[in-house]
Amino acid sequence: MPSGYPRQRGPWLPRRTVTGVTLGIFFIVLASILVGAVAQRIAGLGFALLIAPFLVIILGPHAGVLLVNICGVVSSAIIVGRVWRDIDWSMFRWLVVPSLFGSVPGSFLAVAVPSAPLSVTVGAVVLVALTISLVLQRSDVVVRGNPPKVVAGFTAGLTNSMAGVGGPAVSAYALLSRWPQRQFAATLQPFFVCIGTVTLVAKLLLDPSQAPVLAPWMWIAIGVAIVAGIFTGEKLARFVRDDQARLFVVVIAFIGAGLAVIKGLADILG
Repeated sequence: MPSGYPRQRGPWLPRRTVTGVTLGIFFIVLASILVGAVAQRIAGLGFALLIAPFLVIILGPHAGVLLVNICGVVSSAIIVGRVWRDIDWSMFRWLVVPSLFGSVPGSFLAVAVPSAPLSVTVGAVVLVALTISLVLQRSDVVVRGNPPKVVAGFTAGLTNSMAGVGGPAVSAYALLSRWPQRQFAATLQPFFVCIGTVTLVAKLLLDPSQAPVLAPWMWIAIGVAIVAGIFTGEKLARFVRDDQARLFVVVIAFIGAGLAVIKGLADILG
């Protein structure tokens, strides 16, 4: 086996890691992480939706999604302490417990099933869910009770482990339940920490070769970009109204889901 070629399912392919691409491409990745962290602080989500397509293209589907999970856990963990007063812990418990039941089978699927069909399926489901949510939001329909929370949590855990994006599922629930934006954004941070950590542990136990290979200084640069993005987002959040943040959430959720479908179809057809 030639050196520098990782073990892949199928033919040997050139290493698709940051250490194997140009510095220019790495700085594009770094810029996307910075923007994603800004979005995460302002809207409560958006990190994975914004950076996942770029990292999947550069690193490949498995290492790319894993790096999205790592960055997502770090960014949400930093934000938790800054939004602690607004976290709805009752809602958190109803979302996080079923999400764990979704994360484990999702991790198995992500390792065992080709990423392209999964990407198309996840993106399509999210697009349909968001569209239905927007249509119903304009009516008098409001979801109440605990069963919708369980469905949202389970779906978020499943989609997060398969495609690195768990936000759209809970966004759809937030739209239908009229969940206030401030509490929604705050509660998602410990939620993302939990489902991201479970997904990371499960995937690395199932297939350690999925871990992205980066130089130490690149990990440090990514950490600095996350922190800088969070603090920039905190400054900008003072000028953003709740309804604007909600619109931003919906827009990036649609963009992320659409990109997942396009990328998956391109991989299948190409």
